[in-house]
Amino acid sequence: MAIDTCIALAGPTASGKTAAALAIARKHDVEIISVDSALVYRGMDIGTAKPSAAELAAVPHHLINIRDPLQAYSAAEFVADAQQLIAEIQARGRLPLLVGGTMLYFKALMVGIDAMPKADPSLRAAIEEQARTQGWAALHAELARVDPVTAQRLHPADSQRIQRALEVFRASGQPLSSFHTQSAGAVATTDSKPLLISLEPTERAWLHQRIAQRFDAMLEAGLIDEVRALRARGDLHPDLPSMRCVGYRQTWEALEGLWPMAELRDKGIFATRQLAKRQITWLRSMPQRQSVACDAPDALAQVLALVQTFTANPT
Repeated sequence: MAIDTCIALAGPTASGKTAAALAIARKHDVEIISVDSALVYRGMDIGTAKPSAAELAAVPHHLINIRDPLQAYSAAEFVADAQQLIAEIQARGRLPLLVGGTMLYFKALMVGIDAMPKADPSLRAAIEEQARTQGWAALHAELARVDPVTAQRLHPADSQRIQRALEVFRASGQPLSSFHTQSAGAVATTDSKPLLISLEPTERAWLHQRIAQRFDAMLEAGLIDEVRALRARGDLHPDLPSMRCVGYRQTWEALEGLWPMAELRDKGIFATRQLAKRQITWLRSMPQRQSVACDAPDALAQVLALVQTFTANPT
């Protein structure tokens, strides 16, 4: 896979990635590969800010609407799918444009991914049952005994990550932290140099305003009804990766009556801000990125200039 002839466009939520990607597509013969763990799910359109039908029709898109919300989609699956797509797009004489905000996917593709055990439904069910009877704080204490390194970086209420860490330990007999020290088997070779453009705001208030505006637009577009329809299926539950997505989790909890619906807007905006903060932290740990201030008046022009320079001399 010639990842050195790819363009990657990353950034926190609401930083303008879709608009920038479509601008690039108007100037260059690209196909877009979504790098977003929420856009893979069908029937989750409003809360994921999925590109519109017109946007999807304007340029070929990949890895969107490829899973039912009941199904999981891992970073390892993303890497395998992205590798195949990159090769196919390049064989068609086009430029792969990877766009999204799931930084784990970017890192897995560009740096490599640990060969951790796959999800085990029986182990997961046993851990969930233990959590119901003992509470997640007790499971966090158990994790601290078997994998203190991982436990130290996890909040006692971070059920998703505690569950996965315990699942890995019970499946392999090794702590999750040990896998992060092993060779990752990187996808890219050391001399591969894909262009990684990172949209990062210089003023956090600018991003916060856009996050609020977008969440308001989602509510107006029918986010609550979308989640209500997902709950009505009867086979989904709030611990699924799909339902843990920001916006969906808060809406589900409001529909469950865990707190007043009037608090949904504030809780959704706060959770989205926290997501953006984590995304920016990930980006700043990637020294190869070309940072563009997404709140600058000429941000789009800067992105297009970087792409033009790269396509003129990709190596």
